[in-house]
Amino acid sequence: MSVAIFAIIMSLIALLYSAYLSFKILKIPAGSEKMQEISNAIKEGAMAYMARQYKTISIFAVIITAILWVLFGFPIAAGFVLGALLSAASGYIGMNISVRANVRTAETAKTGLKEALSVAFQGGAVTGMAVVGLALFAVSLFYAIYPEPALLVGLGFGASLISLFARVGGGIFTKAADVGADLVGKIEAGIPEDDPRNPATIADNVGDNVGDCAGMGADLYETYVVTLLAAMLLATIPSVSATYNMAIEYPLILGGIAIISSIIGSWFVKLGKSKNIMGAMYKGLIASGVIAAVGFYFATMYTNNPLNLFLAAIVGLVITLLINVITEYYTSTKYAPVRKTAEASTTGAGTNLITGLAFGLQSTLLPVLVICAGILASYQFAGVYGIAIAAVSMLSLTGMIIALDSYGPITDNAGGIAEMSGLDKSVRNITDELDAVGNTTKAVTKGYAIGSAALAALALFVAFTEEISHVLTEELVFRLTDPIVLVGLFIGSMLPFIFSALCMTAVGNTAQKIVVEVRRQFKEIKGIMDGSGKPEYAKCVDIVTSAALKSMILPAVLAILAPLLVGYFLGVKALGALLIGVILSGLLMALFMANAGAIWDNAKKYIEDGNFGGKGSEAHKAAVVGDTVGDPFKDTAGPALNALIKVINTFAIVFAPLLVVYGLTLF
Repeated sequence: MSVAIFAIIMSLIALLYSAYLSFKILKIPAGSEKMQEISNAIKEGAMAYMARQYKTISIFAVIITAILWVLFGFPIAAGFVLGALLSAASGYIGMNISVRANVRTAETAKTGLKEALSVAFQGGAVTGMAVVGLALFAVSLFYAIYPEPALLVGLGFGASLISLFARVGGGIFTKAADVGADLVGKIEAGIPEDDPRNPATIADNVGDNVGDCAGMGADLYETYVVTLLAAMLLATIPSVSATYNMAIEYPLILGGIAIISSIIGSWFVKLGKSKNIMGAMYKGLIASGVIAAVGFYFATMYTNNPLNLFLAAIVGLVITLLINVITEYYTSTKYAPVRKTAEASTTGAGTNLITGLAFGLQSTLLPVLVICAGILASYQFAGVYGIAIAAVSMLSLTGMIIALDSYGPITDNAGGIAEMSGLDKSVRNITDELDAVGNTTKAVTKGYAIGSAALAALALFVAFTEEISHVLTEELVFRLTDPIVLVGLFIGSMLPFIFSALCMTAVGNTAQKIVVEVRRQFKEIKGIMDGSGKPEYAKCVDIVTSAALKSMILPAVLAILAPLLVGYFLGVKALGALLIGVILSGLLMALFMANAGAIWDNAKKYIEDGNFGGKGSEAHKAAVVGDTVGDPFKDTAGPALNALIKVINTFAIVFAPLLVVYGLTLF
């Protein structure tokens, strides 16, 4: 059996397991008529948004496909289409089950915490296994048809571009709705989160799904694809192929083994006597990592490779564990950063913001040191190929990591459904307990995605230099004394800031429209506050849908035009420097924004749990302000930077040879 066929079979096993979990969840009762009515409203809003988003994206996809076909031929264009289609499918599948698992989690919470956790996690596992199954299927199928790694770049570009649209559009949708709902509902009207009297509450719950489930699904699908692509491209370097056996196929073997380890690991996520939800999650993650490590050892022996290659893979697993632990420290309500930020809220919104910003900036230190140590260790073991293998190893836990992430919006929605349908307070207590952990798992997942993106982007950069070397007549050297290199570095370092500004501006402008609409409904619709009148939920959903679809275009255009213009006018040396700048500043910006946002969010949650005056206190109002600032940090701009980094890198690999031949190269 060829390695490609083995990988295809493993990917189909992942998809079958995802389908099995879906059927299992759908057999669970969906609750009362009122609960189903609310759930259906969330589901319809999410489906409507996804349909409109993909319709908009398809216009760009068709144009780019035609350009790639004309410039590079059918295989590259076909790869782009396959990568784009399966990226869209991964996001759609995840969101589709999440909007059904939410109401079932709320219903099962009537039975107890253990049962509700099982439903919510299995709902997340559907997304996780579907994403890794589709990603491995795409790469292995395309490689089976075209056994030339260079032709996989179209696949990576398609996955990256769709991921960028999904991340930016979904992030704008979810955070504009969330911020608007909080500013009027919590601060002005003084009503709880997910209160059915708030006209923006359905849009807020829809946003959790299109942002976290669909957005994260597409994001990590793309990361998985481009990481395999980078490793396979590096395997074609003569020095690598001469040193390691089956160097091109080795990453596919690791991916197949990781699917089995993730399936088995998911069985370990069970609540023990301590009722430690995060502990149950870590049991599953650690079990997956240990099983994967054993499998990687036998894969290395099977391919008759040196033990150093196995050690490079172990480095990736260690990085994953360390980044998860570090991110949990900074974002969990159990530890000092969140608690001190909550305490700072007692003296106002200003001190809340200052403290959250400080901890967010500080939170970049340890992850960067871990990544640096991982780069040095994996390079020491197996050179640049070892760095790529470490990144592949990190991504081997994607199934479990996405399960933890998608668990978050499911439990968040479950709490909203419990609140809006008037379920007993004991049910809401259980969903709140699940949701508190969900905020941490979402933050941990973002840290993981950012860390893996950094290693993947580094491998992609090396692949870029190798691709360029085939068409250049001289060696490509990046010297800091060369002004063209410095210009490329500055432009690349600047791009994540401009990209983040566009995302934040879109959230702010759309949130203003939601605030105006919610105020209008409170004023004009009689009886909303006493429950005798019904808000017009669809109005808010339509506002954020339209705004998100319009606002996601400019950041995506920036990601394509910037490297194209720099490469065309300044040359591939400036383009290579731009890639380095984007990777470095993008990594730091993404870590800072994702962690700072999560700190503000959980500081608010910590106060709502009865600390520092609890709900309705002055500290709570200040924390809500911090949370509204943090929302677009952690769920829009921060995670979207992952996609930006990889879109620019894959675009450069695809188009750089053409820029060498036809670029103006003015300097």
